[in-house]
Amino acid sequence: MTRQLRTLIVGAVLCLVLGTLAFAVHVPYIIEQPGPTYNTLGKDASTGADIIQVSGHPVSSTSGNLNLMTVSQQIDDTTVLGAIQGWLAHDRVVAPHDAIYPPGTSVDQVNQQDVEDFSVSQDSAVDAAACELKYPQVFRVASTQPDSPNAAVLKAGDRFVSVAGSPVTTDDQLRAVLKKQTAGTKIAAVVTRGEQTTPVTLSLLAPVASSGSSTPRLGITVTDGCLFPFEVKIDLANIGGPSAGLMFSLGIIDKVSTQDLTHGRFIAGTGTIDPQGNVGEIGGIQLKMIAARRAGATLFLAPDSNCADVRGNIPSGLTVAKVSTLHSAIEVLNTVATGGTVAGC
Repeated sequence: MTRQLRTLIVGAVLCLVLGTLAFAVHVPYIIEQPGPTYNTLGKDASTGADIIQVSGHPVSSTSGNLNLMTVSQQIDDTTVLGAIQGWLAHDRVVAPHDAIYPPGTSVDQVNQQDVEDFSVSQDSAVDAAACELKYPQVFRVASTQPDSPNAAVLKAGDRFVSVAGSPVTTDDQLRAVLKKQTAGTKIAAVVTRGEQTTPVTLSLLAPVASSGSSTPRLGITVTDGCLFPFEVKIDLANIGGPSAGLMFSLGIIDKVSTQDLTHGRFIAGTGTIDPQGNVGEIGGIQLKMIAARRAGATLFLAPDSNCADVRGNIPSGLTVAKVSTLHSAIEVLNTVATGGTVAGC
């Protein structure tokens, strides 16, 4: 066998081995890419139900789109070849597994936190929309945790009258009362639900071990945000995290007020929101802008705190407007509707 032939054979074997490794060996990286988008004015395709549901109040006829954006992840089956392809692609982000899921934190734990963040973002979106529309501010139950025994007793929207015999109309008053109680016991409370005042019995849970607190808890979230005198419910499956808050608030306002925020346009955006209407930073905005443009959006609302990530990454045909509050987002939409110019990043 000649030296040249041996060299060719060895080279072929090495290529075969490397090729096999590229397809078979998994590496601790996560690949992120543009995910599905959802029109908050439309329906959840998986259930056929309206994403924003309003009961007890007229719903305005809506047009256009107010789309929230998502990012999809490939978590456990990233191969060497897949990681290389991701690094070379303009619409992929390859990140170390530990950067997304820190050591000691399981995927299930992070996903559970995302579900909780999504639930809180919905409550905040409703509060912010109600405040923007000048409905009154009320201290009340925002939501109950599914594993709390008080989930069968309290409902979102309940307003405390008293707890353990003490008047409770603020979060500080509620905490002061709970601080005097003992976990594992039950206490009497009175709540207002709609127009009815109802006595209830509450179970006191042990504080979360990692919180460092000794105060018993109820397994609920409370808010002092604004309150609609009718029911607004957000129903969207298989979504997590807090970044849809801004678009939920805009969708609610478009549906329950006389304002037409889209004027038939395809608008997308992202951003967290708090009950006061402040818009916060989110992750993955480059991928979300790509998803928005692919879906047909021409205007994208971005938190001003994300501007450093936006610059130089805007897809062709997409206009990005920076916003800092729910009110400023509405001003942007009204300006665009009248042909005005808005500030970008």
